[in-house]
Amino acid sequence: MGKLIKKIIGERLQFNTVFNDFIHLSQLGSLKFKSMIDAGVTLTHAIQSSWVKNLTTSTLVFDIAQFFPLLNHQLLFLIIKKVGFDQYISSFFADYLVNRKINYLWNNFSFSTFNTNVGVGQNSALSPILSALYLSLFIYILENRLKNLKIPTSFISFVDNGLFISQSNLIDISNSRLYCSYNSLTNLLEKFGLVVEHSKTEIFHFNRFYGVFNPPPLNLSPLGRNILLPSNTWKYLGFIFNRKLTFHQHVDFYTNKAIFTVKYTKLLGNSSHGINFLQKRFLYRSCILPIALYGFQLWFYNHAPMAYHMKTLNKMQRHTVI
Repeated sequence: MGKLIKKIIGERLQFNTVFNDFIHLSQLGSLKFKSMIDAGVTLTHAIQSSWVKNLTTSTLVFDIAQFFPLLNHQLLFLIIKKVGFDQYISSFFADYLVNRKINYLWNNFSFSTFNTNVGVGQNSALSPILSALYLSLFIYILENRLKNLKIPTSFISFVDNGLFISQSNLIDISNSRLYCSYNSLTNLLEKFGLVVEHSKTEIFHFNRFYGVFNPPPLNLSPLGRNILLPSNTWKYLGFIFNRKLTFHQHVDFYTNKAIFTVKYTKLLGNSSHGINFLQKRFLYRSCILPIALYGFQLWFYNHAPMAYHMKTLNKMQRHTVI
């Protein structure tokens, strides 16, 4: 009953939050009717729009360490009040989030009970909307800071994964913008009780130049961080990008993954006759195709070069039929 009530409350919070127009437009995670595909399509559109203006798009991706366990309850309660919810809802979360205790049990050994004054359960039905509310205020403040500093970078957020986008005709200018944005980000996150997992910070540049492309690294050593070296390919939210947005590596990876998945589905049949044709068709449509076509919205559109992609997918389909 407790889990059912949490789902009902989470559904109502989702509706009221969107109705009050509190969620930032750059926030594409932890919300209904938004997914990783939206983040990938948004990024792809931004890159192609910059190419029309003969600009290079540079991206800096980061990850917030231990995001759900570090959410501050007092700040979250203030954010819920600021959204404009009814007083009963604010009072509910004021009692729900405070004075919580946890106890771990391993076989017959029980740890002592201790208080958990921060954090939201990652598997809870309320964690998506609560994390979205927490991040929305952060994104609004970060956006205002970047505007005041006159740093023309845009921002995409998907739960605890964030992405800065800078567009310029010179990569050195983009690197300086990303450096300042990252510095503002880390300082603001500390005030929210959060930290960046610097080992997962990556930089990537998108450019259609046909010659040798050797972009300079982003030096974060003045901030006490590493020097970021751009790579040839970049994986973000499961999408595999290269600098020209051909998505050849992406299609190769997921078609091979689909072929291996087909081989393992044969284990679902018994030793005498296996699974019948209707079951194979159902497995192919429900399990194999979603893997092979993951992220196709990023490369399947009018006037896009799709010969390589369709050839690879046809080859995968012939293997699965055999």
